[in-house]
Amino acid sequence: MQRPRAPYACDPSATRGRRHPEAECAARTVYQRDRDRIVHATAFRRLKHKTQVFVAPEGDHYRTRLTHSLEVAQVARSLARTLRLDEDLCEALALAHDLGHPPFGHAGERALAAAMRPYGGFDHNGQTLRVLTALEARYAEFDGLNLTWETLEGVVKHNGPPLGPGRRAADLPWAVAAYEGAPELDLARRGSAEAQAAALADDIAYHAHDIDDGLRAGLFVPDDLVDLPLVGPIVGALRRRYPGLETTRLVHETVRRLIAGLIGGAAAESRRRLDVHAPASADAVRGLDEAVIAFGPETCAANADLKSFLHRRMYGHPEVRSMVEKAQEVVGDLFAALLAGPDRLPADWRRRAEAAPGEAGRARVVADYIAGMTDRFAAGERRRLCDGGREPR
Repeated sequence: MQRPRAPYACDPSATRGRRHPEAECAARTVYQRDRDRIVHATAFRRLKHKTQVFVAPEGDHYRTRLTHSLEVAQVARSLARTLRLDEDLCEALALAHDLGHPPFGHAGERALAAAMRPYGGFDHNGQTLRVLTALEARYAEFDGLNLTWETLEGVVKHNGPPLGPGRRAADLPWAVAAYEGAPELDLARRGSAEAQAAALADDIAYHAHDIDDGLRAGLFVPDDLVDLPLVGPIVGALRRRYPGLETTRLVHETVRRLIAGLIGGAAAESRRRLDVHAPASADAVRGLDEAVIAFGPETCAANADLKSFLHRRMYGHPEVRSMVEKAQEVVGDLFAALLAGPDRLPADWRRRAEAAPGEAGRARVVADYIAGMTDRFAAGERRRLCDGGREPR
C-alpha cells in the first residue's frame, strides 16, 4: 500500500483534468486510469520490437524499448514510494516516456530528424506527445488517450522545462509547438516531482542495463569496469566477498547493486533539496529554480564518466555503429520512397496524406507512419518498397 502522499506530491483528486471531459472511474484514480490507458495503447505494445541499443532480432535477452520502459517504471515507483510521491503518476510517465521513439532507437530518430528537417523536424519526446494526443485512435469521441494534464505535462517536461533560459519558442519540437494545448502545459516552469522522478529513473535504468547488455554482448568485460566510479567499487567488493563467482552472477549482482545505490543516492539528495525548499504543494515544486528530485554533484560527475565509458566502448563500438548505419539507411530509404509515392501507404494513411496540406503535411504523415513501425516491420517494408524483396545490403 502506498504511504500517505507528501504535500508536494500530485494529488489525483486535485487534477487539472482532461482536455475532453469524461466521467471518471470510481475504482481507480485518474493517474491509475492514465497508466492503464498507456499499457493498453497500440504504441506501447510496439515497444516490444523497437531497439534500445541492439537491434531487437540480434538477441533474445537484450533490452528493447518495452523492457527498458518497464525497468524505468520499477525504478520510478521505488523513488516515488521512498519520497512519498504519487506512485501511479510516476509509473504512467515512465511507461509513456518512449512511446514516440521510431524503429531502431536513436539511429532511427536521427534519420527521421534529417529527413524532416525541411518540414519542421522530428523529436521523439515531441512525438510521444503526438502519440498520446493525436495518433492513438481508440475512442469514439476523441483522438489520442485523453490523459490528465499532469501526465501530459510530465511527458513534455521529461528533459526539463521546454521554455526558459536558452530555450525559446522557436526551439520547441514541432509536435509540442503544434499541440493546441501546449500553452496550457506551463512550458516555462519545471515539471512535477513525479515528472522529475520519472526522468531520473530513466537515467538510472539505462546506465545499469546498458552495462548489462554491453557485458552480455562481449563489448567489454568486468575487468574493464574496475576503475569506473559507482560500478568499479561494486565489482571490487563482490570479488573480495565472493572469490571465483561466475561471471553471470557477478554481472547481475553488479547491476542490481548499482541500481540500488543510484536510487539510494538520488533519494538522499532529493530529501535534502526538499528539506531546503520545503515546497507546500505540487505547484510550488514547479516554481522552484532547481529540480528537487536529482542526483548530487558527485553522482552527476560519476554518471558523466560512466556515460563517457559507454559511448567509447558500447555506442561507438564498430558492431553497434554498423547496426546504426544500416538502421539509418532503412529509415531514410523508407521516408524517401513513401514521400515520393504516398499511394504506397496503407489505405488509412494514404487518405491522411491526401488530406494533408502540401508537401510538409504529407511529410508529417509519412514521418508519423514510420515512427510507429517496429524494427522488423520497417526492415520488411524497406525490402518491399526499395529492394524488390531483397535483403538490405
